[in-house]
Amino acid sequence: MPRSRFRLTSLVLLSSAFVILPVIDKPLHAQSSSSLMDAMSAELSRATSSLGKDAKDGQQPPYYLSYSAHDVFTVALTAQQGALLNDDSGHQRVVDVVVRVGDPRLDNTHGTHRTSAITTIPLPLEDDSKAIRRSLWWATNTGYGNALQSYLQVKTETEVRAKEEDTSPDFSKDPASSAAGQPVVAPQVDKQEWGQRLRSLSNIFRDYPHVYSNFVMLNVQDETGYFVSSEGAKIVDPHRSARLVVFASTRAADGMDLFRAETFEAETISGLPAQKEMEAAIHRLGASLEDLRDAPVTQPFDGPAILSGRAAAVFFHEVLGHRLEGQRQRGDQEGQTFTKDIGKPILPSFLSVADDPTMTTFEGTSLSGYYSYDDEGQRAQKVNLIQDGVLKTFLMSRLPIASFANSNGHGRAQIGLMPTGRQGNLIVTSTKTVPEKTLRKMLIDEAKKQNKPYGLYFEDISSGFAVTTRNAPQAFQVIPLVVYRVYTDGRPDELVRGVSIVGTPQAALNRIFATGDKREVFNGECGAESGTIPVSAIAPAMLVSEIETQRQQQGISRPPILPPPTAKASGEVQK
Repeated sequence: MPRSRFRLTSLVLLSSAFVILPVIDKPLHAQSSSSLMDAMSAELSRATSSLGKDAKDGQQPPYYLSYSAHDVFTVALTAQQGALLNDDSGHQRVVDVVVRVGDPRLDNTHGTHRTSAITTIPLPLEDDSKAIRRSLWWATNTGYGNALQSYLQVKTETEVRAKEEDTSPDFSKDPASSAAGQPVVAPQVDKQEWGQRLRSLSNIFRDYPHVYSNFVMLNVQDETGYFVSSEGAKIVDPHRSARLVVFASTRAADGMDLFRAETFEAETISGLPAQKEMEAAIHRLGASLEDLRDAPVTQPFDGPAILSGRAAAVFFHEVLGHRLEGQRQRGDQEGQTFTKDIGKPILPSFLSVADDPTMTTFEGTSLSGYYSYDDEGQRAQKVNLIQDGVLKTFLMSRLPIASFANSNGHGRAQIGLMPTGRQGNLIVTSTKTVPEKTLRKMLIDEAKKQNKPYGLYFEDISSGFAVTTRNAPQAFQVIPLVVYRVYTDGRPDELVRGVSIVGTPQAALNRIFATGDKREVFNGECGAESGTIPVSAIAPAMLVSEIETQRQQQGISRPPILPPPTAKASGEVQK
């Protein structure tokens, strides 16, 4: 259930919509007492029993009301070029108040009015019950007024518009959950030690003169989620995370910008890798960028390719995962790629796909997509989406769709936004696996069969996007970072740059004809209509008979004219 406002993507730091109140080494409260939950429960009970009881002018009481509060402690350190750039600690409390007016069949959230249900405000940091309740009172009244106005609009629109294709209710009937977790304490971070470690890590990039920008960021977060609802839910859900992100970029002589990123995940800061392991990873990253800027630019290609396990994980998240999110099967704006395919094969029969947010680790790697309860207070569940290639179900929030009336614990959102069906830990498994060497030989054989001089090997992928709406082609684009040409005549593999994978989902997914025997993890951030949330994907390497690529945007800016002050030329240091 916890939803961080302090999340780092591979490219940008997401800013908060609220003021982050700074603290020194000691936060106002190292641990939330029961005062916050008690205040939320008391004010929810008062609002539920009072709102709309003396209603006039057609007003009516809300049929559903919930408070979802987040008590968040963070420590963030950033180093760049061997020096500390940022040193912050923070503590904030934020609450989402959700008010639904009408009834589950038709309420104020219908159609395009979904956001009318939510009001988000900061809460006092102190365990002052009166102050907390007054804040909740104000947010509840504001939310109730918005809900009433929206419900009137919804009723008018349903009377004048044509009948919808999917007439499912606006809210599902699901059991209320209860959980009494122990609230977390503020993270204990030795800033002096970690500041020096980050300086040392970022200093490595000085050995790579063409790495023009870089940062190494440590983000440690301890969060407790509190959830109460008029249905009787009452949840205290602690969550802890530590992430170290390395980012570096360069620019080729022709103006193309290139970057690489590396992340290290753990539940607590003590679980992050040893310094030597991270140093080795940064050296690999720096050397990779130096090689990439000198690599030839790719040409458009249509032929066989291997996606590494990490690359295949991102590929499945973007190409398949988003199209299996429940809300995308409902509404006249959605493309509904697989809506009518329940019980039908949509993948090769040797592939199965599940989403299991209850998994905390995979083979020793912490998973970003782990959670115990979703953002609607529903217990997280493993969902078998595709079994032996056949589609079984979708990722459901409490927004029903035809044939699926209930949540399966995947209602997720960033603070301040309404939850929708989202991915957590997407897991791809295969019954047709071969060793890596065999997979490579199969790639060469397939390229020869198609009279291609080479196939492609995608080692790493950064991100992508999927178009799922009807007003645009049902297509995807995925941005690889490291790509090699694997030649059929025995020449060494050739690194290339500027590659972009494009295509349509059904064609791309059904061209997979073998997989590797080892699965890899991708941890990252996913942005969609309900905001940016942490996700993971796990997949084996995959051999695809045909994949289409195009060239990325070239860029027009030239590399720096003046070399960096520490760059070596002819054995001398530039002055």
